[in-house]
Amino acid sequence: MTVTPLAAPILGIETAIAALRNEDHQIRYYAVWWLAKNQVQSSWSLLCELLQHDRHRTVEGGYPVRRQAARALGTLQSVEAVPTLIDVLSCDQDAYLREAVIQALAAIGDRRAVAPLLQLLRSGNSQPYEALIEALGQLQVQESLSDVKPFLKNPSERIQCAAARYCYQITRQPQYLERIIQNLDHVNPYLRWAAAFDLGAVGHLEAAQAILQANLGNSLKLLNLKRILGTILDSDRPTAVKQEAAQTLFAAMDKLLLQL
Repeated sequence: MTVTPLAAPILGIETAIAALRNEDHQIRYYAVWWLAKNQVQSSWSLLCELLQHDRHRTVEGGYPVRRQAARALGTLQSVEAVPTLIDVLSCDQDAYLREAVIQALAAIGDRRAVAPLLQLLRSGNSQPYEALIEALGQLQVQESLSDVKPFLKNPSERIQCAAARYCYQITRQPQYLERIIQNLDHVNPYLRWAAAFDLGAVGHLEAAQAILQANLGNSLKLLNLKRILGTILDSDRPTAVKQEAAQTLFAAMDKLLLQL
């Protein structure tokens, strides 16, 4: 969605919150973005109201302000918003809204999301499967392994890659990691980028080496090496393992920075 800049910039929290009730949907959209960017945690209830009730709808049938509210709640990692997000999962009028809600629930990481996400996966109806499978992996939902494995043969290569990422996160079996690494050589640059982001999520040094050798821009390599480092440092691995990984990754990132 293209957003027209505000006539006057948002200069503070009170201005942004007031803008949420503006008649112009583009101003509401921008205000939601501003509140998330500036981590205004107290705005969660107003964002929930927009998520449920914003009436602006595009000619294609989508709800851009509601989608933006979902993304904002995920950025804020607002645990208080989880019940509202779960309620909005049932919205079947905008697939991109459902996708944004799924991603927000994954970012928040609250276990209350597990049952409704599993219900979506098992519903038999068309879903934003890539986001849904990635969310189940991020939430470490082991009981969905048998449901996800068939997606390794899905016609969509992105869904296949999401399934491989989930299967590796749950089982740590190397064949699933290799499925993702293979996509780093894909002729389609979008799939190469997507594979790099998938590898950035799994936190494995072998994945870091594969990213360094891939046909990708250095900025993308840096971003995903940082994500791997963050995952390793946040894990329960021994301190010595974390220190060794950090030294290896910092050295690799320093070399990339010199090439920018």
